[in-house]
Amino acid sequence: MSSLQEIADVLKRSRRVLLCGHVVPDGDCLGSVAALGIVLEKMGKQVTMASPDPLPETLLFLPGADRFCTDFPTGKDYDTFVVLDCSVPDRLGSFRQYLDRRLEVVNIDHHISSVNFARHNYLDPGAAATGEILMDLIDLLGAGLDREVAICLYVAIATDTGSFRYENTSPETFRRAARLMDAGVPAAMINIRLYEEKPLKTVQVLGAALENMKLSPCGKVAWVVVERDLLARFEAGDEHTDGLVNFVRTIKGVEVAILFREVDPGRYKVGFRSKGEVDVHRLASRLGGGGHARASGCVISGNLQQIVEAVVREALKDVAGGRIAVNGRTG
Repeated sequence: MSSLQEIADVLKRSRRVLLCGHVVPDGDCLGSVAALGIVLEKMGKQVTMASPDPLPETLLFLPGADRFCTDFPTGKDYDTFVVLDCSVPDRLGSFRQYLDRRLEVVNIDHHISSVNFARHNYLDPGAAATGEILMDLIDLLGAGLDREVAICLYVAIATDTGSFRYENTSPETFRRAARLMDAGVPAAMINIRLYEEKPLKTVQVLGAALENMKLSPCGKVAWVVVERDLLARFEAGDEHTDGLVNFVRTIKGVEVAILFREVDPGRYKVGFRSKGEVDVHRLASRLGGGGHARASGCVISGNLQQIVEAVVREALKDVAGGRIAVNGRTG
C-alpha cells in the first residue's frame, strides 16, 4: 500500500485529474470528491469531478455540486484518475473503464471490505470516513482549509458518523470537526440541511414502506421492502430511500435493520444496519457483500420472498444463534 505522502506527490505531479466516487453517492463520497477537487483546482490542476449516478437532492448544497459530471466525459485527456470512498471497482459504474487506461490511478478508502485495485492504494478502515483521510492528504498537499473545502469535509465526516452518533466516532473525529468549524463551517445549518429538510418524496416512501415493515418474533431483526412500483407510485428514485433503514433501526429492541430495495427486476440491494451487538460486515460478507461493522450491504438476485427469508435467517443466526423462528420455522 502506498503512503499518503506518496499519493500527495502523485497529485502534485498531475495536471489533468478525474475524480470519482461510487454509485448511489452519499455524503462522504461526494464531500470527499468535492473537497479534493476544489483543492486541486486551486493548485492549478485541470479537474473533472464525476459521479456514476446523479447527486441526491439533499446534497445539492455542497460547494461544487453543480459542477459534477454524471455522464461519461468525452474528449478528455486525463493523466490521473482518483477514486474516493469506493471499496470495489464495480461500484465505479461506467467510470470503471478508466482503470484500464494508461493513467496514474489512486484509490483512497476506509471500508473494511476495500480491495487494492489501483497503482496507488491508501486504505484505512480505522478512519470514520474517507473525509478524515482527505483532511490529512490536503495537509500534505500544503493547500490549507478554506470555508468551501471545510464544508465538504464536514459533510463527509458528519454523514458517515451519523452526525457523530455511531461508534466509529473517535476523539480524533471530534478534533477534526472542531478544526473544520474553526475554518468557517456553519455546523448547525448544515445539520438542518442534512437531517431536517427531507424531500417530500422521501417521507412518502418512508410512510408507505413502514406500512409493510416486518419484525422477527424475538424483536431483534426488522426489515422493509421497497420495490420499483412503490417508488413509481410517488415518482421517487433510489435516493428517496435514504435513511429508511436507519429509521427502522431506531425501534427499541431491534439489533439489525434490513432494507431490501429492488434495483432491477429480480435483483435486490440489501442494506444492513446494526446497533452494536452484530457485525453486519460479516453478515454481508457471507452473502457476497461487505462494508462496515455497523453498516453494510450486498446485492442478491432471485425470488424476493426466498431472498427475504434467507437473509433474515442469516441475520437471526447472528443475533440469537439461529434458534429464532422465521415465518414459523426455526432458522
